[in-house]
Amino acid sequence: MNRPKSNSNKQTTTSQADPITVEVIRNSFSSIAAQMNQNLARSAYTPIIYEMKDCSVSLFDRNIQLVGQSSGLPVFLGTLGPAVEAVVDTFGIEDMSPGDVYLLNDSYIVGSHLNDVSVLSPIFLDSMLIGFGASKAHWMDIGAKSPSSATDSTEIYQEGYRLGPTRVFKKGIPEKNVIDFLTRNSRLPKAIWGDLQAQVAACRTGEREMAKLYQRFGLEIIDSASEQIFDQSEIAERAAVAALPDGTWQSAGNLDSWGPGGEIVPVVTTVTITGDQMHVSLEGSSPQTPGCLNCGLQQTIAGIRLAYKFVIEPGLPITAGSFRNLTVTVPERSVFDAREPAACQHYYPHIGLMIDLFLNALSNAAPEAVIAGQPGDAMNIMLTGKQPSTGELFVSGEATGVGWGAFQGGDGSNGMITYGGGDLKNFPIEVQEHRFPIRIHEYSLRPNSGGLGKWRGGLGLIRRYETLSEARLSTWFERTQTPGRGLFGGESGEPAMVTVDDGQETWSALKCADVPIPAGTKITVATGGGGGFGPTHERSEHDIENDTLMGYTTQ
Repeated sequence: MNRPKSNSNKQTTTSQADPITVEVIRNSFSSIAAQMNQNLARSAYTPIIYEMKDCSVSLFDRNIQLVGQSSGLPVFLGTLGPAVEAVVDTFGIEDMSPGDVYLLNDSYIVGSHLNDVSVLSPIFLDSMLIGFGASKAHWMDIGAKSPSSATDSTEIYQEGYRLGPTRVFKKGIPEKNVIDFLTRNSRLPKAIWGDLQAQVAACRTGEREMAKLYQRFGLEIIDSASEQIFDQSEIAERAAVAALPDGTWQSAGNLDSWGPGGEIVPVVTTVTITGDQMHVSLEGSSPQTPGCLNCGLQQTIAGIRLAYKFVIEPGLPITAGSFRNLTVTVPERSVFDAREPAACQHYYPHIGLMIDLFLNALSNAAPEAVIAGQPGDAMNIMLTGKQPSTGELFVSGEATGVGWGAFQGGDGSNGMITYGGGDLKNFPIEVQEHRFPIRIHEYSLRPNSGGLGKWRGGLGLIRRYETLSEARLSTWFERTQTPGRGLFGGESGEPAMVTVDDGQETWSALKCADVPIPAGTKITVATGGGGGFGPTHERSEHDIENDTLMGYTTQ
């Protein structure tokens, strides 16, 4: 194994960075990552990246220690380090050259579904390795058994091509046989080529800007600054955990099913605080499921870290010094640590529920630092079919917003993306109606969907679609079993509803996979609301009147 030094090994430097230089370098790392992500979105071929921003970027030093990251999907960010480690383990540092680019998407290595492709490159200053730039973005079609994705998959082999660490550019020259494989096995080859090039552009941006930074300050000063940054993160997080009471708290809930017609999926989260240490255990959660509701271990670790960061120094940027006082226990071959041949298309719903349960459990220790429950599911709807004018395949897939939980001192946010979505944007109606044979008749907040309380839960959304040509429908809406729970006397939010009127009958479609529907079919999506916080009788008359005036409630 040809790996850099362990992250735990402190680097020895003879030059020490002063505090001002440390801050300049800290913000430079963040700025470089932001530039990488911006160039990725600007260059992307498909709207799921350039409109919705279904992508993330991270920057690492030569020892694969996280030094900077951009806003993006936080549930992606924690998996980019393992992607770099897997590439280094496979190829070795000595076999890497300036201009190389690598990719991988194996769910058992990087956690999420195969559509999420990690693209990364080593960064050199002259002949010296100084770091790695990495991105992760959703590719719309990678040859699954159904266009775009297979929500009824039962094995990972049905979900498209699965790539371990693969070199796609060598010394700046494309590996044509690899790129041919990627495009030849996709229904959308232009999109694959375009989005790959956008991620390569992000890598090149990172290479250029990191080289400038190291030329300006030198290796020793940047090493010194990085170690100070890491230590500051660790010290602050340990102090924040130590300020909480010691104890063990557990919360449990259920997902509706592991797929259309499937059984419920239990999730159990136990949080233990001892001094400045936090331990999270998922013992008692479901074994890996026979459907596509599973994820790899690295995705689970990323989700636990996201939950932790919501409460522990959320304003402090994440670095390699973060999470050193956080340990986890994840049962092998569980829904959170799936092994071959488990399908992983819907990798997030149980992560979202786990985050909710983490916050619910931790409300016993830090009531002022948590929010009430949200229906933490991506609420996916996908329409595929042929463009009437050209006969070309179209794929319109989106995640819809939900109501967030209320908190001590404020109502929950309305119509926001879930915990793991972070910077993910809504899909503009104008873009959908321009690119796809779809008309959207309504896009509004869903009245009465937020749980009542002293502070009201956020509202979900209503979105009404009409298909203008024959299409196929896939949906995945969750959390009717465990909706956004209220806290401290607050009520739970309303669960999601999806109805389909195909002109012959009206039916519920919380989960369906690749169902043919005729032109003129009307689909109504109503997403869930967040839980309320505090006793309902303590809500002020002013707030009640304002809810009615704004149309948030109709009671």
